[in-house]
Amino acid sequence: MTRPTQRSPGAGVRRPLSRKPKELAAAPTLLQLARGPGGAVLVGPRTPATGGAVGAGSPAPGVTDEQSDVLLADGMRGARDPEADRLARQIARRLSVRRPRRRTGHDRRGAGTLASLAYCGGSDDIDLDRTIEVLAERPIPDDEDIIVRERVRTRRCVLLAVDVSGSMRGERVRTAAATVGALAGELRDDSLAVIAFWSNAVVLLPFGAPVRPAALLDDLLALPARGLTNIAFPLELARRLLAAPPHRDKRVVLLTDGVHNAGPDPRDAAAALPRVDVLLESVGEHDPELSREIAVAGHGTMCPIRNHRDVAPALTRLFRT
Repeated sequence: MTRPTQRSPGAGVRRPLSRKPKELAAAPTLLQLARGPGGAVLVGPRTPATGGAVGAGSPAPGVTDEQSDVLLADGMRGARDPEADRLARQIARRLSVRRPRRRTGHDRRGAGTLASLAYCGGSDDIDLDRTIEVLAERPIPDDEDIIVRERVRTRRCVLLAVDVSGSMRGERVRTAAATVGALAGELRDDSLAVIAFWSNAVVLLPFGAPVRPAALLDDLLALPARGLTNIAFPLELARRLLAAPPHRDKRVVLLTDGVHNAGPDPRDAAAALPRVDVLLESVGEHDPELSREIAVAGHGTMCPIRNHRDVAPALTRLFRT
């Protein structure tokens, strides 16, 4: 079983990146996923070189009043492996079912913020100071006039950023499926958003939308393989997307091999976020040093992931810290 790299404040001069990232000729683009009769397409801002508008719901030329261009249809991706897709859906479906939590001493004490509330038959931890204040005004109290201390669970707001640069095949597909499924189960009562990224990025699930793991995985598998990896861009997007929800517990879960080869230093973007946890795909080419530094800059934890079986235990550890 893998162990997470523990958080540390970091000190000293920041080391240079081990790879010199390519300077992008154009600013990265946030794309949108649109669906129509022709299948799923990626829709981006209109470019000056485009003569006419193109239909967002079809890979064929068409006309729409949307200010955008169709950049890619899922039919352009090429052959997919039906068996790999079947296994990925099976993994996501199994993990998306919320499992009962193991009762520990910490669980019995409860999680969340300690708050003073009117007694309603639960806690027996009386807040004497607040209760005395209430009783001073009500000599004959009701049960609700007794103030107790209870832990109020803080709703979580989590953005998952999935690195889809390179080939999303084999174990990478299963790991992505496990991450989507496990988060869907873990955050059933919370708020989840999902971004896929390479040198650009696409929002697969916005905050507030219903989480359907099978459909989300289908959209993820429909994306084409891309070469360059700009880890800074999804972290910059996360800062904007996490600003709107009112929840106190906000974090980014970054699933990547850590090989950043395009765009600005992702450690700067991570430092601007409340928390960044990194699930490092550690089989094949990967960069553990940069991944660890992104997590440290983002006040989070880095967990190495060898295969899809490591995902659920790693997320369990992350959400307990």
